[in-house]
Amino acid sequence: MTVIAARLYRDGERVRDLDLAQPLPALDDPADLLWIGLHEPTEAELLPIQSQLGLHPLAVEDALDRRHLPKIEPYGEHLFAVARTVHLDESDSNTAITYGNTAIFMGRQFIVTVRHGSLRDHSPVRHKLEATPRLLKRGSDFVLHAILDFIVDGYLEVIDTLEDKVLGIEDRSLDAFLDREETAQLFSLRRDLFRLQRVLSPMQDVANRCMHLELPQIDTDIHPYFRDLHDHVRRADYRVAGLRDTLTSVIETSGLLEQQRQGVITRQLAAWAAILAVPTAIAGIYGMNFKYMPELEWRHGYFLVVGAMVTICVGLYVRFKWAKWL
Repeated sequence: MTVIAARLYRDGERVRDLDLAQPLPALDDPADLLWIGLHEPTEAELLPIQSQLGLHPLAVEDALDRRHLPKIEPYGEHLFAVARTVHLDESDSNTAITYGNTAIFMGRQFIVTVRHGSLRDHSPVRHKLEATPRLLKRGSDFVLHAILDFIVDGYLEVIDTLEDKVLGIEDRSLDAFLDREETAQLFSLRRDLFRLQRVLSPMQDVANRCMHLELPQIDTDIHPYFRDLHDHVRRADYRVAGLRDTLTSVIETSGLLEQQRQGVITRQLAAWAAILAVPTAIAGIYGMNFKYMPELEWRHGYFLVVGAMVTICVGLYVRFKWAKWL
């Protein structure tokens, strides 16, 4: 287990760092706030915090699940939330979305975050709130909103990058035919967007429940912040849906362009086959070796036949050229 930070705050001001090997301090002052950030803890490492803060065992079990979908559930006086984090892995030629998991335990005077697989820790959120004690003073429900908002901002950053890639593929598909690598990237992006939508839908439900349900852990004056969070998640979902539609249109357009290209090639082959069929037919007739055929002994027969071939072939070429088959 990695302890990112464990600190005690009073009235929004940092009091001291805590050693989790020692018992947690008693939160006797209503202005006290305990904020603990953990990364990759085991069940045994989480057990002392569970027993001291009275965390529900079902919530602890879900917090240790790395692939749990977003949700928010009240457990008595405590609130438990799960959010999926996203990160773009650009280590190779293909860009892929990797997912992490952040579980949040929240009480009136404490908040505990448990991260799995996420490369974005909550240090920026902590530094921002510590720099503005008046915000941190508002309590653990405001910290919950700040963490969820930070995770949703990560969605938007990933979507911005994917949007540039999708628009780039769309431009290339109109200028030239996509090669095998670009086609594979297109379908990979479409699959990643589909998976991202599966995360955004329950995240909307999380924000909606924080905004509308009467949760005793969340004050009503924080509801507008969760309404703004819900708007951000909904906007991200709309953008992902738009990118999926764009990729679908790129696939359809690429298929239509390929059909058009094949149609052009087919017409060209048919035109040249028709042109070559004329001299082939005439030469085939006069190559049958019958003794009695018209004009076999005529001095100018050869030149007349060749001239007829050339004239007909040129006429067919001009006709196909005018019809834009060649």
